Amino acid sequence: MIRVAFNATSLLSPLTGIGQYSRQLALGLAYHEGIDADFFYGAAWSKKVRGAPLPGPAGLVPWLRSHVPYSYALRRLVQNNRFAQYASTRAFDLYHEPNILPLPFDGPTVITVHDLSWIRYPEAHPPERVRAMHKYFQPGLERASLVLTDSEFVKRELMDVFGVKPARICPVLLGVEAAFHPRSAGETQAVLDTHRLVHGQYLLAVGTLEPRKNLAVALQAFMQLPSPLRQRFPLVLVGMKGWHTSALEQQLVHLLAAGEVRQLGYLPRADLAAIIAGATTLIYPSVYEGFGLPPLEAMACGVPVITSNVSSIPEVVGDGGFMLAPQDVDGFATAMETLLSAPDVRDRMAHRALARSAHFTWDRCISQTVEAYYRVLSSSS
Repeated sequence: MIRVAFNATSLLSPLTGIGQYSRQLALGLAYHEGIDADFFYGAAWSKKVRGAPLPGPAGLVPWLRSHVPYSYALRRLVQNNRFAQYASTRAFDLYHEPNILPLPFDGPTVITVHDLSWIRYPEAHPPERVRAMHKYFQPGLERASLVLTDSEFVKRELMDVFGVKPARICPVLLGVEAAFHPRSAGETQAVLDTHRLVHGQYLLAVGTLEPRKNLAVALQAFMQLPSPLRQRFPLVLVGMKGWHTSALEQQLVHLLAAGEVRQLGYLPRADLAAIIAGATTLIYPSVYEGFGLPPLEAMACGVPVITSNVSSIPEVVGDGGFMLAPQDVDGFATAMETLLSAPDVRDRMAHRALARSAHFTWDRCISQTVEAYYRVLSSSS
């Protein structure tokens, strides 16, 4: 039995990709017969995995980052003290930090690095986050006994940028929840009615509204579609407001007013699964991802994906979608029109997407993570 200290603070705010990873991994560890895990929630510890993020507006965390000076440094100071006090009284075998920056721990440490976007695209992050990453990342990386990554792409990034030896990095691909599966119109109707959507009659873009997600390209491509298609298939945006969104919001004003674009904000997972399953296609022109859960979730729903061909995305999508250069507005527009106008192509891509998604499971992710724990402990004994 391995006693694991697991930092679950990323479950406390509206869950984006890292939060979803942390939650699925925590759930798997909680029920794993070979693991005895304690979960740290920023100020308290628990044996239980919390079922939902803290209540409150989805934009609260980005607002705090923008308006409260040194909010990250203050949170970090409190967390360091609470974590260290409790950990010192428990005989933990290992500490896993699923959100990149480890807290103080005197023992074997596993960290998960999801991407290096703060280096590759610093302009796409709040300045305080970039400062924190520059201050804490490399010391944390050097302390880690083993580094898990979401993809081979991130492994290569760590080797190229920080010179980490390959033997210290273990790629563990993520999975997709059972809630994401193909659904009939009848199965999605209750959720879609709430948002005034019709099954199979909208395009979808999922992700935090921030520059790295490259939604401007999705909007520009959408505007190239013939007006009848835009009227019949509105573009639906799902995701909480992030940062540096003023230009995007200006671009959205007249599209929202015309009803051709719908903005739903952050959604609970159950609603999101139904919204994805009811979409005609998912548009995901992100310029940089360490993995990219939304394309995988769409593929698992049998929804064709139009996405970018950079970073980790080809590892995930494979032949399960159209992949284009992230700034290829014309290419995205052509792919959209093809999938909206050619049911045979759409059906063929849907079958490929579904088959591809079957390769990614949380059970396998959890199993490989536990294997990594044993590897760390065997090398440190």
